[in-house]
Amino acid sequence: MHNADLTERQTDDGANTVRLGGLPIALIDMHTSAQAFVRTALEARNRDALPFYSTSANGQVIALAARDAQFRDTLLKAGQIHADGMPMVLLSRVLCRTPLPERVATTDLVHAVAELAEQAGVSFYFLGATEDSNQRAVAQMRAQYPNLVFAGSSNGYIADREEAVVAEIARLKPDILWIGMGVPYEQQFVARNLERLRGVGVIKTSGGLFDFLAGKLPRAPEWMQKAGLEWAYRLFREPRRLLVRYLSTNPIALYQLLTKSG
Repeated sequence: MHNADLTERQTDDGANTVRLGGLPIALIDMHTSAQAFVRTALEARNRDALPFYSTSANGQVIALAARDAQFRDTLLKAGQIHADGMPMVLLSRVLCRTPLPERVATTDLVHAVAELAEQAGVSFYFLGATEDSNQRAVAQMRAQYPNLVFAGSSNGYIADREEAVVAEIARLKPDILWIGMGVPYEQQFVARNLERLRGVGVIKTSGGLFDFLAGKLPRAPEWMQKAGLEWAYRLFREPRRLLVRYLSTNPIALYQLLTKSG
């Protein structure tokens, strides 16, 4: 990954991606991703450049990108798309000439980045979730990483104050901005505000990250994560919220993966 180039240029040249489900997915592992985030954040300081924008794809994202051309265009504005779904990794071993090295789940990536950021003095900003979950997530990270710097935080219910929140983030210039508003709202937020967030080093869309950090949503057992069954665990825990989503997105995602990968 050529970080200096990607900081200003928000589209990947394809050299470090694989086509999976019709999307350019980054061929990168967890540790390399974390190192690149911290290095890019440090290089971006005092440059007033566009943030390096990283997002993630799973079955829901693949299906939505297939159904909604506008969302797909918004998604492709990112300089990097991580595979945040173990089924994608497993299928890449069969469908792609170069398989993905591993799943880069944001719930794990935030810890890998925090360990390095703590040593490098790289600052975080958490934007998203409810006020309670957001503050608990910040408190949990501070407890686990005592030397981690937080430039600030805000809940994600900002429809009536988005301009003020964006102005605050632009003023604080956190090295890494984590946005947990859910798909497609977090990608749309970045598309609307990327230019106004010059000076921020890295932006990472994060889905339900803050609810996991806050302890509101438990992770699946490790064996289920490795087997690509975390979706089943989540469905068991939240059937009302997830059953309709999975029934409407999983068949589309599987079709996209089987027909638009290579």
